[in-house]
Amino acid sequence: MNAWFPRVTTHSLAIVISVLTYVLTTRVERDRRPPSIAIAWVLGLIALPYVVLPMYLMFGRRKLPRRISPPLEKRPRSNHWAEDLIESFGLSPAASSDVRFHRDGLESRIGLIATIERATQRLDVCTYILGDDALGREITGFMVACAQRGVRVRLLLDGVGALQLPRKWAQRLNDAGIETAIFSPLLARRTQGPRNLRNHRKWAVADAERLWAGGRNLAAEYFIGSAGVAPWSDLSFELAGPAAAAAAAQFEADWAAAGGKPASPIMAAECHYSGCRTQFLPSGPDQMEDTVHALLIDACFQATERMLAVSPYFVPDASLETAMRLAVRRGVKIDLCIPAKSNHILADFVRNRSLRALSNAGVSVHLLSYMNHAKAVVFDESIAICGSCNLDSRSLLLNYESAVVFYGTPQIEWLAHWIEDLKPGARPFDATPPGLWRDVCEGLLLTVAYQL
Repeated sequence: MNAWFPRVTTHSLAIVISVLTYVLTTRVERDRRPPSIAIAWVLGLIALPYVVLPMYLMFGRRKLPRRISPPLEKRPRSNHWAEDLIESFGLSPAASSDVRFHRDGLESRIGLIATIERATQRLDVCTYILGDDALGREITGFMVACAQRGVRVRLLLDGVGALQLPRKWAQRLNDAGIETAIFSPLLARRTQGPRNLRNHRKWAVADAERLWAGGRNLAAEYFIGSAGVAPWSDLSFELAGPAAAAAAAQFEADWAAAGGKPASPIMAAECHYSGCRTQFLPSGPDQMEDTVHALLIDACFQATERMLAVSPYFVPDASLETAMRLAVRRGVKIDLCIPAKSNHILADFVRNRSLRALSNAGVSVHLLSYMNHAKAVVFDESIAICGSCNLDSRSLLLNYESAVVFYGTPQIEWLAHWIEDLKPGARPFDATPPGLWRDVCEGLLLTVAYQL
């Protein structure tokens, strides 16, 4: 009894310290978390304090230390609620841009090469993965040629994405005149924040005037496929206009966070663009709000007719799932296109609970017979969103992501038709209730779904 009592007291003290650490850190940093995530951390700290407390200290923070923002200036309201919402986050206003979407990987490859070749002063490339394959080597070759004609070329690669590259790839690129930086390397502390906050942004910016962006990493499966293997279906686009300058400014912030040498501002040429209104929308730990997540929820309540969505992974948090359910119950027609089998087995497993709830509420879930990596959402004739953000909690609440919001009718309809064309040949989701063990396993995995 005497030996047992100190052990119980020590364990109780460990639990108290663990929970207190969680409470104090979240309150000091004013870290707002979805209830399911907060409950998962607290239960873990109570059940296994010696294991979960170190995990929380390493991976638990979701936002970087918050800067105190000045009060928002009163400004005239725009003609669109989404423009006002995005500007309220302190982000760039919407402006006219010339836009060209890519229907497949071949068009995207041509657009990416054209963006690289048009750079005359600076080329900034950000990607999660640079493939050690034919496509990766080809694009690297064009970047080297760009550097050789006197353009400053910078490549920002995520720390996890860099793991698959040969050890000396960075030195070879530097020798060829390309500056490289690794964002949040796993074994270094150059980048602020936990190691699980990944940079998933994907773009190439030429002279802060032209932007190539979307969901494609710079690897063969996203563009041309490999021998005997078809490329994944995906979306990307080219854009010329102020949204490109906003992407360049965001790249500069990411580059500095990764320890890169800053660049001098580029004097933009006086250009007038007659295309649709677009707005650059970054999301992630460096933003005061969960910007894309907030826009999606607001759009669900603003929608009156339709929501079309495509995403490779679908593990929404409770608030987005609820917003979609309430929208469809109000009569909004919602079509969700996702692969029947993606390249992430756990994400495919845990998504089923949300899919059953949404399907039973009236959402049409279309399971594609091939891998689709595209990320886009269309609401009514009002807005369309396309970029690197998946419809899962990791993308919407943890990763550094980016998207472009389109307000022009031709661009909205182009994306709507692209998503609609996915539906023929897809099979409906089976919303049959699961057995006990599957239901328990889904619930357990969903407690960490935001980390998947």
